[in-house]
Amino acid sequence: MDNRYTTDQQQVLADMARGGHSHRQETSALVTPGGGISAWAVVVKSRVDRNVYTVRAVIVDDVGIMPVEIGESMEATNLAESYLAQGTLPSGAYAILLRLGERNVFYAKP
Repeated sequence: MDNRYTTDQQQVLADMARGGHSHRQETSALVTPGGGISAWAVVVKSRVDRNVYTVRAVIVDDVGIMPVEIGESMEATNLAESYLAQGTLPSGAYAILLRLGERNVFYAKP
């Protein structure tokens, strides 16, 4: 392990000790060999608030067959819309959802 890495890690720990982990403003996704970021197709069910929607996972089958909804509904944030205004994405829209850290996010333009 090189000295720069050790120094960087010590700096991170010192920053967290002073300000707490809630003040950190970065997110990272760890991808390991054989692993990856979880992603799946979803359908928008309804808007919760601003750019947050209720979505449900779907299985995409053969051409000409409607996707089948599976599992429980979950909340996800649409990154294509502003955080400050009410979202306008219609129910029934399809998107690809990513699980990043503790958040579900997708990108779908209305």
